[in-house]
Order: sequence, then structure tokens, then C-alpha cells
Amino acid sequence: MRRTMIKLAALCVAIFALAYSHASAQKNQNAKQTTRESAQKIDAGKLFAKNCATCHGNDGRAKTFKAKFNHARDLTDPAWQSEASDERIVNSITNGRERMPKFGQKLSREEIGSLAAYVRGLKK
Repeated sequence: MRRTMIKLAALCVAIFALAYSHASAQKNQNAKQTTRESAQKIDAGKLFAKNCATCHGNDGRAKTFKAKFNHARDLTDPAWQSEASDERIVNSITNGRERMPKFGQKLSREEIGSLAAYVRGLKK
């Protein structure tokens, strides 16, 4: 009788562990799917217009009064585009640069990545 109880308890623990493992894997899969969906929903053009265009201009050419005052970079410049790495662009958006504000606390990593890709798309 005691052996049967031990076997039954072991079976219950195994079933519980299997069910917990499956539920945990499903939760992780759902979280990854939500992250992918939110990254796809990011409108980098709107982010740029809201956070960057006042200095860099709607077209990225930095032809605004504020751009001249703050010495904002022309993001369409082919020389700059070829010399600046993706990592540098992401770092500048995240941590700021000279007079450029930091956006690391304001924007998510996905939003910053989308903005960096948008900046790359401004190349002439």
C-alpha cells in the first residue's frame, strides 16, 4: 500500500511538472508574439516627426531654424550615412549627442531601432 501511494505521488508530481512546463512555454511564446506585433506596429515616420523633426526637419536635411541654432546633423548627407554605423545611430538616439537629447528613457528599444532604420532610409 505504501509503495502504491509513493508511486501515485510521484506520478502526480510528474504530471504537475509537465503541465507547468507546457504553460510556461506557452506564456513565453505569447510574450514573443506580442513583442513582434508591437514592433511591427511602430510607425517610425510618426516617431521621427514627433521627436526628431523639430531639429532635423521633416525630410532629415536639418534646414530648420532650430537645426541651425543647435547644429543638428543633416541625416541625408551621403558621407555621414556611409561613415556612421547602425550602432552609432542607435547610441546617439539612446544616449544623446552634444545638444541632442537622450531618448533612451522615453522610447523603447524597438522604437529606437525603428528610428535608426528610418534614419538609414533618409539617405539620398
